Amino acid sequence: MNKKITVSDLGKKDYKETWEYQTKLLEETVFIKRQNRVNSTNIATPNHFLFVEHPHVYTLGKSGDLSNLLLNETQLKEKGATFYKINRGGDITYHGPGQIVGYPILDLENFFTDIHKYLRLLEEAIILTVAEYGLKAERSDGETGVWLGVGTPFPRKICAMGIRASRWVTMHGFALNVNVNLGYFDNIIPCGIRGKAVTSMQAELGYEVSETAVKQKILIHFQELFEVSEFIKA
Repeated sequence: MNKKITVSDLGKKDYKETWEYQTKLLEETVFIKRQNRVNSTNIATPNHFLFVEHPHVYTLGKSGDLSNLLLNETQLKEKGATFYKINRGGDITYHGPGQIVGYPILDLENFFTDIHKYLRLLEEAIILTVAEYGLKAERSDGETGVWLGVGTPFPRKICAMGIRASRWVTMHGFALNVNVNLGYFDNIIPCGIRGKAVTSMQAELGYEVSETAVKQKILIHFQELFEVSEFIKA
């Protein structure tokens, strides 16, 4: 079991290009697993963790409802945004500048074979991270992701999540709103959930937050929760 993870910060990168890169990494890992089975070998499978910031883009999960996108093609162009239907779970969400997007491409057989546990630990890594800034984040029953104000008249989502797994290899991941322009969320029904708002760390704290520092904290909590033996910087 390989519990080392290679961490890559891709900087600002096009969504489709990043999606294709994730797919390549997943397929390479699945190929190794198939070869191990066919040849009765035990070649270690790699694990990756990608950080990235996307230009304005809306993505719709495979079970999502297109009516939750409130813009037509012309309006998308006016907003400088793109749109993709993709192969993760979940409904519609937005990615853009000021948002930390994390894509773990892990062979869960190196850690544990439980998708529910995987999602809960992803949530916990974010919950612990924002807690370091004095924000009390929680899970909301039946709604994947991380929320503030659960059980109050003003619940608001601070981190969206959606994943795909093939032969226990994961892709896609989480999007934490740090200094993001929340106005772009007005163009969708976020995650298909009506009556709930979206927020950011900056909106809650009243100041711009260092995204570099937040990434470091996420990795610290991720390492503890997933019992990662080592992070290797690409």
